Amino acid sequence: MSHPLLYLTRLLPEPVMTALRKRYTLVSEPAEDHLPTDEDRRKGFAQADAVICTLTDPVTDALLATAPRLKIVANYAVGYNNIDVAAATRRGIMVTNTPDVLTNATADLTWALMLAVARRVVEGDRWIRSGSWPGWAPTQMLGTDVSGRTLGIIGMGRIGRAVARRAAGFDMRVLYTSRHRLPHSVLYAGWEQASLQKVIERSDFLSLHVPLTESTRHLIGAQELAAMKPTAILLNTARGPVVDEAALLGALQQGTIAGAGLDVYEREPKIQAGLEQLSNVVLLPHLGSATQETRIKMGLICLENIEAVLAGKAPLNPVGQHSRSADD
Repeated sequence: MSHPLLYLTRLLPEPVMTALRKRYTLVSEPAEDHLPTDEDRRKGFAQADAVICTLTDPVTDALLATAPRLKIVANYAVGYNNIDVAAATRRGIMVTNTPDVLTNATADLTWALMLAVARRVVEGDRWIRSGSWPGWAPTQMLGTDVSGRTLGIIGMGRIGRAVARRAAGFDMRVLYTSRHRLPHSVLYAGWEQASLQKVIERSDFLSLHVPLTESTRHLIGAQELAAMKPTAILLNTARGPVVDEAALLGALQQGTIAGAGLDVYEREPKIQAGLEQLSNVVLLPHLGSATQETRIKMGLICLENIEAVLAGKAPLNPVGQHSRSADD
């Protein structure tokens, strides 16, 4: 009996590849250093019973129209703004994502960025490696405290709450804004809900955890940056286009805010020219979920969803009108 055809846009961690090769026939072998072209995707979708894709793969109505056999698009991510979900639903194609599993990894990375910017970790590392460090001095590379400060969170979904919980260990006050009222069961002492404007104005560290939608695109622009404290640090491990990168560059150059930690970018893999020259910015190559454990779990969740749909069952993580949004 032949295996279902699976189109995989990117190479996944080896344990996942081993599992999927046992159960499916690959339309083509993915390569670590190959980014799929539009033509690659068109050929893959045209043959596949199931697809595993990533946030960098646009899945449009036109692409779905070329896929007569396709039953499911399993997105290897929690977000799914790369997929025309309405078009997929109209064509009877299920769309799934990988929520929950990457929550802690992304929250940990948010804190890594926060501490790295506040304590100038990357600058210090570069200085040591250059061989020019003259030794300790009382006024050398002074950063800013994290403990006891105010952490502002925009988007109090799974990842936002995980970031907030970690703030307790630093005796931080947490201000947050969310589209949904949080149940008392998930609230911690010291968390305070406030308007978006107040969170922006009062936070020492402002962390973004919203999905990318038309309403959140450029949610943080020149006006919002100007409203932040001049000592504040902006953190984005959510979606790049949530921040107007040109406005952010200007705010950092002019001292409107003190610094930024970025893991995602408006036009990945390109970044706003000039950001790489600033010492008060830490730039990471989209590492939010990049732990071995998390990336393997993400792939296995994709496989579980595919197995369910191809067996005529409901998937574990459907996205669409009745599913939870990416920031829940």
